[in-house]
Amino acid sequence: MLKRKPKNVVIVALANKMARTIWALLAHNRPYQKDNLSAKPA
Repeated sequence: MLKRKPKNVVIVALANKMARTIWALLAHNRPYQKDNLSAKPA
């Protein structure tokens, strides 16, 4: 991502992704599962 986007844009995008993940885990009362793959590979 850093090759295509400015550093600050990448930082904010990754922070947003982490925040959404944390919210989903807390909202649905599920534990974090490290081995789950995302639906859209990077």
